[in-house]
Amino acid sequence: MNLQALCSSTLQVQLANPNKLSPPYHFFTPSVQTYPYEKSISNTKTQIGFCNLRKRVSESIIVMRNHGDSIGIKCEAVVDKDDGFYMRRCVEIAKKAIGCTSPNPMVGCVIVKDGVVVGEGFHPKAGQPHAEVFALRDAGDLAANATAYVSLEPCNHYGRTPPCTEALISAKVKRVVVGMVDPNPIVASKGVEKLRDSGIDVTVGVEEELCKMLNEAYIHRMLTGKPFVTLRYSLSVNGQLSDQIGEGAKVAGGYYSQLLQEYDGIIYSSTSITGKSIPTSQESHVKQPLQIIIAKSPNSPVQPPHFSTDAASQVIVFAEKDIGTDPEIVQQGIETVILEKLQLNAILDHCAQRGLCSVLIDLQGSFGDLKELLEEGVDNGLLQKVVMELLPFWDEGKESLTLKNLEKRVLRLDKLLPKTSGESVVVYGYL
Repeated sequence: MNLQALCSSTLQVQLANPNKLSPPYHFFTPSVQTYPYEKSISNTKTQIGFCNLRKRVSESIIVMRNHGDSIGIKCEAVVDKDDGFYMRRCVEIAKKAIGCTSPNPMVGCVIVKDGVVVGEGFHPKAGQPHAEVFALRDAGDLAANATAYVSLEPCNHYGRTPPCTEALISAKVKRVVVGMVDPNPIVASKGVEKLRDSGIDVTVGVEEELCKMLNEAYIHRMLTGKPFVTLRYSLSVNGQLSDQIGEGAKVAGGYYSQLLQEYDGIIYSSTSITGKSIPTSQESHVKQPLQIIIAKSPNSPVQPPHFSTDAASQVIVFAEKDIGTDPEIVQQGIETVILEKLQLNAILDHCAQRGLCSVLIDLQGSFGDLKELLEEGVDNGLLQKVVMELLPFWDEGKESLTLKNLEKRVLRLDKLLPKTSGESVVVYGYL
């Protein structure tokens, strides 16, 4: 029985005994004129850091009785929204800034009063106000005695922006719900303590794993001092490494375009990209990652890939002291770092000094100059994540190149998550 039939039959039963009709009246009948009981108000803000927020305001309807048994009655469904619901919304809006906030974390904030969202905001970019500030501006005076949900602990120090704890206290919020404590040593529970000392009720650890996944690179950098490292490669169905990317993966919305958006730096072998165009993310308003080229083979001097002059500042070449560098690279002003020995640990340290929180190692069809770096990464726990694309074809190439080339090394992945991308299957996992 559908909802309308159920409501109508229930109403008929109660009208048979009109003296027993008592509130609340949650029924509907098509034979009676009804009135809208919920109005949606669009409060769209185009300023950066604000979200497109639809504030929903419920309007009660007066039950009317005219001409005997004619009754206009509201039939509504009530959905309970707990702390987890609003925290998931925080994570959702925080993702609006993917690829834009590093080295800062992505953060979302939602202000709720009497069960209604009155303000939302996210941190758009390093140096810009934090999520709490945008959400409080959105809420205005309605923030008083409201609950603020924030995916990461509010800061309690002066940096490029004032402390968010002060903003929450000044707004007179009644309660703050925190997704996770900030691992940054200058924050690390100090924000929570400040709010509690000010008489605000604070709850910590709501949807904590979801909030950690949102900023896994930021957290790793804070705890280890090194960038979060992911290995990406493509395989044919018979297990051959491929230099192909699945159909539609490189365009906006494709998995590969989105993956490039998420990382601060991309590591390639010079032999796999020579003469090719360096791939870039096609997502809108994204800061392109630093292109990191590894040149190790003494027989293959670094040849410049195809990129615009404007992109030269976003390219860096790591080479050993006896590797020749193409003059065109020098002329274009591309930075070259000469190391005594190319090691992943040293490269990651250099990336950390540049403020990179995450690096993607992209195997473009061969190990090239990356084999020893990958072996070092596996042996020393420098790799954290793997993204593998399974392409829908059988490859009988001349060269039998599989991941078995990483001799005597067993990689076990946890938290496997398969997703479809066009005709391919992309598997995400953690080492």
